[in-house]
Amino acid sequence: MDLTPDMRAALKKAGYVAPTPIQAGLFPLVMEQHDVIGQAQTGTGKTAAFTIPLVQNTAGIDASQGPLALVVVPTRELALQVTTEVEKLSFKSDIASVAAYGGRPINQQVDRLARNPQIVVGTPGRLIDLIKRRALRANNLDYVVLDEADRMFDIGFLPDIEWILKQCPAERQTLLLSATVPDEILRLAKRHMYRPKLVNFSSKNVSADLIDQNYFFIEEPFKMDLLMALLEKEQPEQTIVFCRTKIRTEKIYRKLLKIMKGVQCMHGDMSQSARNRTMQSFRDRKFTILVATDVMGRGIDVSGISHIINMDMPELSDDYVHRVGRTGRMGREGVAYSFITKEQGNVLTEIEKRINKQLVRLKVTDYLPDFVEAKPRDTTAIEQKIKRKHRRSIAF
Repeated sequence: MDLTPDMRAALKKAGYVAPTPIQAGLFPLVMEQHDVIGQAQTGTGKTAAFTIPLVQNTAGIDASQGPLALVVVPTRELALQVTTEVEKLSFKSDIASVAAYGGRPINQQVDRLARNPQIVVGTPGRLIDLIKRRALRANNLDYVVLDEADRMFDIGFLPDIEWILKQCPAERQTLLLSATVPDEILRLAKRHMYRPKLVNFSSKNVSADLIDQNYFFIEEPFKMDLLMALLEKEQPEQTIVFCRTKIRTEKIYRKLLKIMKGVQCMHGDMSQSARNRTMQSFRDRKFTILVATDVMGRGIDVSGISHIINMDMPELSDDYVHRVGRTGRMGREGVAYSFITKEQGNVLTEIEKRINKQLVRLKVTDYLPDFVEAKPRDTTAIEQKIKRKHRRSIAF
């Protein structure tokens, strides 16, 4: 890779030795000034793939007329993650960056933009607000990156993205990164990109081969018992327990907290500062178990996660892919367990079709010896009872 001495020094300090496939593949295309649609799964080094060329190409360049690069992301957490990566890779370069997202005072971000940063990373709503206030000037941009584009479409950001792109110079380089490339993305590319290179950096299997993916058939009343037994038996290094709703997340968190240490929770009702503190503590391994909604499902880079537990299944198979992608990152092995009720057989089928791989069914009795397993066609599964009178306490 044609890297400057400063970038090589930054990569060495960050502990990066060799590029991942997406990093090696995307870098020359960006340097050759192509627009690029890059398909890549989580955990493949995607963030560094576009931040390396952005930092190298904007280092030392005057940004007094406005930022040189804009990265649009779907969530606050991803905005912070990308900004952290930019800071990590620019420690030897004259680069300033700003994370712009809701949930924090806008005046602080306005002040930081007034210091002429080369790179701005933000969520669509806050970026639009800053542009309308004329605190963020989009007329000087050389680069626009749309990261997690499919997720932004899923949550209704397409009109916002269209508006932002119309404020940017026609003579710019646009990079679009997405786990999937549906028709909506191709139509957006046709309207706003110039002859983009479409490249697929995903492996044949959507889910990483290093992730051991399993499931249990378990009815709702017994999920909590299975969760506790699973945690006791597995003794995970770090794990995320995914729940469907914020209320459910709080409920499971409080139940676990009564019987074990090292548990935290994270969901959308928490303040941004509280979510930031929780994420940093998780990265620093100050606790073991994080109970969370899908706010943790995408774009969160925590390399030490050993286990994923889907206590509640997501509605979309793509969300399953992103959840289990929190483990098995950057060549590490990982394990995923999913709790599936008898009525969710179609969910399991859609997931297996999506990842082109069968999940392994595990016996509940391997974890709960006294559990009475329902027969495949037994419709009275809800009446099963766990005969154990006392739950063993779990200590970490």
